Amino acid sequence: MQIDFHHAVTYVVARLSGFKKEKAEIIAYAAQYVDDATSSGTVHFSNNAMYKRISSAHAMTDPNNFKKSIKNHMVWLPFHFLPGNNDFEAGTNPNGGFINKIVCSKNSPIAKEMVRQAIIEKDKPFGLHRLGITMHVYADTWAHQKFAGVLHDINEVEDAVEVSDTGVFSGGLGSWWRDFLDDTIPPLGHGRANIFPDMPFLTWEYKNHLGNTITRKNTDDFCEAADHMCMAMKRYRLGDPDDTDVTGIKQSDMKKIRLLFEEIQEKDGEKRHGKWLEKIKNGHFSFGAENISYSGKGHNSWKKAAIGTNFDESVCKYSESFLTSNWKLFHDAAQAHRFHVLHDLLPKYGICAA
Repeated sequence: MQIDFHHAVTYVVARLSGFKKEKAEIIAYAAQYVDDATSSGTVHFSNNAMYKRISSAHAMTDPNNFKKSIKNHMVWLPFHFLPGNNDFEAGTNPNGGFINKIVCSKNSPIAKEMVRQAIIEKDKPFGLHRLGITMHVYADTWAHQKFAGVLHDINEVEDAVEVSDTGVFSGGLGSWWRDFLDDTIPPLGHGRANIFPDMPFLTWEYKNHLGNTITRKNTDDFCEAADHMCMAMKRYRLGDPDDTDVTGIKQSDMKKIRLLFEEIQEKDGEKRHGKWLEKIKNGHFSFGAENISYSGKGHNSWKKAAIGTNFDESVCKYSESFLTSNWKLFHDAAQAHRFHVLHDLLPKYGICAA
């Protein structure tokens, strides 16, 4: 999924689940910032204070993507390709060994437990930021299903082709593009499928590493993800991770969400994002007209507000407001999320990932 879903749709779902605008903006920003927080290391301040943060994404050109690296395990598995254990509960192992345990699966028991923990720890100072991170990972279990966040042949993709009638990807990836992917893109996650899994309007199919044809209806998957996110966020607001009475998105709003998924047929996620923001601004949804934006970098970014710069300076000016800044709280949440997933949650399912 790209910025149109992780920021705009997450914001819409947060508002529809009952969050006020200010909190919904934090949740949505954090959800998208998972893809933009590519820097790690220690921030040094002029008063000798220090803060160490982790990255929650790698650029696709990052050399770590081309090797079996602990850095891959610590980014792709907890933040983008949450292992699914083949939908089995803890204590049960799928056939095929370790790799089959870490293939991502939509709304798996592991994913549900991840959401549950974010709700249990909602009263932390970074509770909303962690919810946003959790919603990013949770949504990606639909988009990234059947792929694993490691370098492995299980991620091989052949003959990927659009089977819907949008014409945006007529001819599929093409033989020249498949050859290019085989030569330059490692079999990490859905890299060999290019952006097909991220397009909300697309129905497509491909042959997996076993030669089986897999058909994906992205619109159905994205709508289902949004609906489950709504229920999760309602449980968060209630403070009850086990409430079975919550409902998802009401039919009138879901119809509008589905139509936008289907009708905004743009390859460029930024263009789709802009059209979603216009719809929100024009009062397209039941919560009314609201103006929101996202700046992962630049003057209005969380990072700039926290440390006074968008660059990784050798020394930054310290402000007392840093401790409560959204940027710092996001990174606190990212560390809490990663620790829980890698050291508490996955081991429960017999998965030693990092």
